[in-house]
Amino acid sequence: MDEVRSMGGQSVYVCAETGPSLAADDGLSGLIGELFGSGAKVVAVPLARLGPDFLRLSSGVAGHVLQKLVNYRFQIAVLGDVSAAVAASDPLRDFVRESNRGQTVWFVDDLSALAAKLTS
Repeated sequence: MDEVRSMGGQSVYVCAETGPSLAADDGLSGLIGELFGSGAKVVAVPLARLGPDFLRLSSGVAGHVLQKLVNYRFQIAVLGDVSAAVAASDPLRDFVRESNRGQTVWFVDDLSALAAKLTS
């Protein structure tokens, strides 16, 4: 079940591991509605909820999902191990590295890593 947690002094909307795909517009729109209702400005999304094409940048799924959330001024943390996909794709490696340098989109292994990032 989705829930709001306090991490690093911020309210974080944590999406459940299972649920509707957020790669589809209806699932993503539903999430955005939930985010506005929750008051959280940070959303933690398990990689499993983003669909199999999310880490294949040429599919456009990552761009669509992340841009929509960023346009609504949410900070996004993608939760999960992306190391195998990063090792297989130079563009993805660069995207993850640059994202993690910023403040809007982060790729982290788990909620503990997100909490550490929010407190630093």
